[in-house]
Amino acid sequence: MKKLATCLLIAVLCCWCSTAFGWGKVGHDAIAYIAECNLTPKAKKNIEKHLGGHSIVYYASWMDQIRHTPAYKHTTSWHTNSVDADGNYVPNPKGDAMSFLEECIAKMKDYRNQNDSTITVSIRFIVHLVGDMHCPGHVKFPWYKNFKFTLNDKEYGLHNYWDEWALSLSNKWYYVEYQHQLDRCSKKEKREIGKGTPRDWLTDNARNCNVIYDWTKPGQKLSYEESRDFINFSHGLAEKQVLKAGYRLAALLNELFG
Repeated sequence: MKKLATCLLIAVLCCWCSTAFGWGKVGHDAIAYIAECNLTPKAKKNIEKHLGGHSIVYYASWMDQIRHTPAYKHTTSWHTNSVDADGNYVPNPKGDAMSFLEECIAKMKDYRNQNDSTITVSIRFIVHLVGDMHCPGHVKFPWYKNFKFTLNDKEYGLHNYWDEWALSLSNKWYYVEYQHQLDRCSKKEKREIGKGTPRDWLTDNARNCNVIYDWTKPGQKLSYEESRDFINFSHGLAEKQVLKAGYRLAALLNELFG
């Protein structure tokens, strides 16, 4: 009985860890897989060599899985970014996704002169951070507050909703299906989405995702019809952000390794 209880506890914790942060496991995996499908052969080969033969999908949620450990506890604030009212990046003195992403990029521009451990960890961080910075709930405006609202008689926190439920309440897809359904842009469209720097991407994300504060308010209880509309709107936005993140991650990794 004790062994069974332990196993059940582990299962619950594993499930919780996979959904409590970022996009949730499926969202991060979908972003990584879309990126992987758009890597150059050279970039894919170079990256997987430093990941022990694994795909970038394998490590898409790694940063969430290790954040509670003593060695990585200091990275807790590194999953979000703050912006001003116009959507421009505002650095967090404690560190944030942007500052750490830029640090990793700077190292990987000279990756041939870095040790294997630095390359491996930096790739894992880059894969995750590009995903996180595209999540609507991870872009923090001056008025950001993780308020609660009710959808179909169930209460959600704003942050948690966009981490997990915006994708899963509509389609029960896994990451391969998201790539199959979303990754249909032309080469020209992909290049256009991948243009710019991570700071440009953050500004674009902020200006597109600001709408989530119009859709819900603190303590709001949405009716059945309102809930249905909200799920459709939020799922559409989440899909667009996942696709952008995938193409931009591919563009970045191709530039660094391909």
